[in-house]
Amino acid sequence: MINFVNEEFTKQDADKIFEIVSTLFDKINGGTKGTPKFPMPNLFLLLLRYYHINKNDDLLKYINLTLRKMAFGGIYDQIGGGFARYSTDEIWKVPHFEKMLYDNAQLVTLYSEAYQLTQDKLYKDIVYETLGFIERELTSKEGTFYSSLDADSEGIEGKFYVWKKNEIQDILKDDASLFCDYFEVDNEGSWENGSILLRNQDIESFAKKNNIETNKLKEIIKNGKEKLLLERNKRIKPGLDDKLLTSWNALMIKAYADASAVFSDSSMLEKAIQGAEFILKHMSSNEEGLSHVLNSDKSAPEGMLEDYCFFIEALISLYQATLDIKWLQEADNLMKYVLEHFYDSSSGMFYINEGKDQNLIKRPRDVIDNVIPSSNSSIARSLLRLGLYFDKDDYKEKSKKMLKNLYESLMKYPATFSNWVILLLETTYTQYIVTILGKDVHEKRKDLNQHYEPFKIFAGGLKEDILPHTQQRLIEGETMIYVCTEKDCRKPTTEIEEALKQLVVV
Repeated sequence: MINFVNEEFTKQDADKIFEIVSTLFDKINGGTKGTPKFPMPNLFLLLLRYYHINKNDDLLKYINLTLRKMAFGGIYDQIGGGFARYSTDEIWKVPHFEKMLYDNAQLVTLYSEAYQLTQDKLYKDIVYETLGFIERELTSKEGTFYSSLDADSEGIEGKFYVWKKNEIQDILKDDASLFCDYFEVDNEGSWENGSILLRNQDIESFAKKNNIETNKLKEIIKNGKEKLLLERNKRIKPGLDDKLLTSWNALMIKAYADASAVFSDSSMLEKAIQGAEFILKHMSSNEEGLSHVLNSDKSAPEGMLEDYCFFIEALISLYQATLDIKWLQEADNLMKYVLEHFYDSSSGMFYINEGKDQNLIKRPRDVIDNVIPSSNSSIARSLLRLGLYFDKDDYKEKSKKMLKNLYESLMKYPATFSNWVILLLETTYTQYIVTILGKDVHEKRKDLNQHYEPFKIFAGGLKEDILPHTQQRLIEGETMIYVCTEKDCRKPTTEIEEALKQLVVV
């Protein structure tokens, strides 16, 4: 347990937090009650961790309900992949059709983790389709990521995405009837002068209901989507916001790195590395720090805390996906810059800007986790992780102090402080540093990544490096796995199953 001023956080308090959050659950449609309905990926990352702790089957059903409802609904682009910003109704049918980079980045991470836990192929499909959308529509030739697509085209919201039945019939011919039934065209998908493509059941259930082989149906749907996507691309597209924001790019880099680790996909990892290298080369300097945005005129306003915190997170994810120490060193260098230029020692929190602008009356701090986590909660979680990696007590103590500052608020309003609650769980439950050293390091890391273990971080490589956890642990001719806490280590092993047994949530 952890002492918080005059409070003592126990594992029973985690149950209290869950009870408060669960009052917000829409157990029929998924998500939270009320409209408009936002995806809120960070809240569901918290719930995945809470399920990992207590194995509450009802909670897992609710998580799956939400992820499936979003994936089946109009908020998800059934033809081209990717999520709209929010649903205007409670059933995820009619979206505000704007597509934001930050939403899709975080949802890639969420669906990747959900797949890691459940092995549900739907979640894998959503990740790959969403990344397909990102690559087609929001990726520059340099491998960076644009900010968003507008909701409207030709002055009409959703016109680019909505279909009339006769249009689909002209394109798909004999397959049109089955395709339209599957995507609820002219049925529940009806909206204004057309239909929003959505579905109410998985492909296996639909195949059984319509007495057709599942593989044959999959082929019909796949071919139909490809043909409609080609036809849709002839329409006038929604406007593109081509700003390159460091913070949102960082979220997308992290998403690619996270997904690459779960799916062992080298092409995803290459995209994450390409994006990170661009920021380090073109939007960063040792003296001036990060830039906030790179506009078409190449201007570079100074970075905000959100740029640093999310890029630090992305670099830590890149390290865990590659075990290349340079990414962790870059993360630590940025953290040192943040501590020098953003830290308020009197409160233990961080300002959102550096304060270089002399016209600023005050320097605000953000702590509330919304559609995007607050920069203070993000930096607090990275302080903990970097503190564990480099054995820096100062980092860990700063993280804990920040948590203490928000303890009372997060206990009352945990959904509003979801990323802080994740940090609270990471601080309360045992955090494991899983160090893998030897020639088969990447194979064993990939094997371990087939399992959902959110309270662990990877270290290691082919040889020892600057990290304390790799020192004097390389054994010639072996690939060893060391499962350690801050205080001690379990018995070293070469076996994945034995390592997994040692990752006990306590």
